[in-house]
Amino acid sequence: MEKRSNYLTRALKRIGPGFITGAADDDPSGVATYSQTGAIFGYSQLWLVWFSSPFMIVIQQMCGRIGMVTGKGLAGVILEHYSKKVLYAAVALLVAANTINIGADLGAMASSAQLLLGLPYLFWLVLMTLLVTVLEILVPYRTYSKVLKYLAMTLFAYVVTAFIVGLDWRTVAINTVIPHVQFSTDYLLNIVAILGTTISPYLFFWQASEEVEEEIVSGRTPDMGAGAPEVTQEDVTDMQLDTVGGMFFSQLIMFFIIVTTAATLHLSGVGTIETASQAAEALRPLAGDLAYVLFAAGIIGTGLLAVPVLAGSSAYAVAETTGWREGLSKRTRTAPGFYAVIAASTLVGMSLDWFGIDPIRALYYAAALNGLAAPPLMALIILIANRSDVMGPFVNSRTSNLLGWTIVVVMAVAGAALIVNLVTGP
Repeated sequence: MEKRSNYLTRALKRIGPGFITGAADDDPSGVATYSQTGAIFGYSQLWLVWFSSPFMIVIQQMCGRIGMVTGKGLAGVILEHYSKKVLYAAVALLVAANTINIGADLGAMASSAQLLLGLPYLFWLVLMTLLVTVLEILVPYRTYSKVLKYLAMTLFAYVVTAFIVGLDWRTVAINTVIPHVQFSTDYLLNIVAILGTTISPYLFFWQASEEVEEEIVSGRTPDMGAGAPEVTQEDVTDMQLDTVGGMFFSQLIMFFIIVTTAATLHLSGVGTIETASQAAEALRPLAGDLAYVLFAAGIIGTGLLAVPVLAGSSAYAVAETTGWREGLSKRTRTAPGFYAVIAASTLVGMSLDWFGIDPIRALYYAAALNGLAAPPLMALIILIANRSDVMGPFVNSRTSNLLGWTIVVVMAVAGAALIVNLVTGP
């Protein structure tokens, strides 16, 4: 038992910003989108899981490399080298989408806690909001990063759930390998939503900044934006491996959520998921209490991981744009504006639930909005990662450029096709 404990401790120490970023990608927004995918389309969009994986990996590796090499977050680099208007638009869209996501995530967590433990919904909503805010503001970065690593482990609940419900692995394999495409508004909206919640702008800003936070902790740089730290090829390779592990883990969880809901909800004719807790509750008569409990508990765990990442990415972006001091490694009194953004975005997100906004609808369309907003931001990331005056010897490889520009085009075309389909009809 002691050996296993030591092995787990060593493994967790090797987990860095790339893994945490990948795990945070499976937030309640992602869970909702993937649940809707399985419930409505069955296995037919399962091919998107592995199609999107290499693109997700290469974009996040660029973001991590930009943070490591420059010692700045993504917004700080864009502000220095590109138009302020472009940055202002990107940050405004990021904060708006993140706030919607935070509100919907908190609502999903509260409704799941109510299902599992009883007590009023508003009690859990306020408690979840206060817990997340206090942890992110008051707990030092060294400790908080460890908390995030352990929270990432809650995602295994969805792997266990998939095996409980029982799967037709032959059908799963066929749909994973062979793409199935329908030209309908619903199908296109879901593709844009999946790509938007998988390759999402808040992850770009978060990982770049967290790589700098790690450099501050290790003593390589005294502060965010204090100059370019010395980075070796070994450092970059470690970051890339960490990112590959995180993104693979993220996609693995996405895969199991889709197959779970496809094997249960879709086959039973449950094609509409109106609340986050409904996805878990609908599993109960179909797959038993254990599947229901694991699915609902997973929503709470992923929310506790993802809401701080959403609020934190907004804070990093706003602080760098305005020139405020920033960083989770700082105390509240030394970076008041940074922490004020975290608190405000979390509280405003919570307030959305008071207005009776359908959390699943908000999550679903926020994911689609991210799918439309991501292409121009990814184009900027690729341009930055190719600048030798910014990246030195760590510029993009040809493979990175090929994959990067491909996903920019794919997501832009998918978004354009969706708009045309909405305007002209199926």
